Amino acid sequence: MSENNKTINQYEQACFAGGCFWCMVTPFEDMPGIIKVVSGYIGGHTENPTYEEVCSHTTGHTEAVHITFDPSIFPYEKLLSIFWKQIDPTDAGGQFHDRGSSYRTAIFYYTEDQRIAAEASKQALEESGRFQSPIVTPIEPASTFYTAEEYHQDYHNKNPFRYKMYRKGSGRDAFIAQHWHTQEDKKLLQQKLTPIQFEVTQNNGTEPPFRNEFWDHKQEGIYVDIVSGEPLFSSLDKFDSGCGWPSFTKPLVGGNVQEKEDYSHFMVRTEVRSREADSHLGHVFEDGPVDQGGLRYCINSAALRFIPKADLEKEGYEGYLSLFQ
Repeated sequence: MSENNKTINQYEQACFAGGCFWCMVTPFEDMPGIIKVVSGYIGGHTENPTYEEVCSHTTGHTEAVHITFDPSIFPYEKLLSIFWKQIDPTDAGGQFHDRGSSYRTAIFYYTEDQRIAAEASKQALEESGRFQSPIVTPIEPASTFYTAEEYHQDYHNKNPFRYKMYRKGSGRDAFIAQHWHTQEDKKLLQQKLTPIQFEVTQNNGTEPPFRNEFWDHKQEGIYVDIVSGEPLFSSLDKFDSGCGWPSFTKPLVGGNVQEKEDYSHFMVRTEVRSREADSHLGHVFEDGPVDQGGLRYCINSAALRFIPKADLEKEGYEGYLSLFQ
């Protein structure tokens, strides 16, 4: 995200270890108030370790992500909430298929306030009963963070196919789905959303064509996930397809729109879902404008919240202002 008119003194830093650092970048990046996410190594006893040295489990380092963020937009407590939902906090020997100390989980705090917040979030998770085994993720003072090699930075964008295969094969996504998208979670979400928003995002529903909020909406701005606030689409890529639902030629850069095969209703379609909230958004078809790639992302208005261009900075999405300049 762009730093714009804010000074570096207004930002804070955070550091989390959650197994393979490739998988710990995507949950945080592109969220409002997140300035930068860097993959690297922390907690060891040698200087400037290489990836091979860290993987040998002899340097004491663990793979981690270092996050620069604006606490006035994205408070530390929200970072903690995202962190816990990416890991198995009951596993002290690594994460999923990655074993050894370099893949352990940990929260590395930079201030006393961060330590207190981390301890409170850990206790709340323990008391929630979500996990049957004890929460073993340690909370430690941050030491020197070493940036990993360039080929590890933004790995999911540089090698998207390999990243997706690795992430799925590791068992991480299946674990997250099992423990964080439960029926109890749905009940809590049902209290926050309107009936149609809940039906669409949680039950793969479809709202009526031509009778939804954004089908003919023309204001400049971006559309974000109604549940999580993840940036999804821009008004610059919106077009009138005549179908009665909001249509876009492409999602925003950042990978917040995920695609999966959908065989429901005796059809073969490609469903689109949000990355963090796993909300059902709609489907993508190959009948869009040919000169713009030929795709049509047909999206339910009920899955979206609109952020006008004039409000992007106020709501923490100032990094997208450059799209409209």
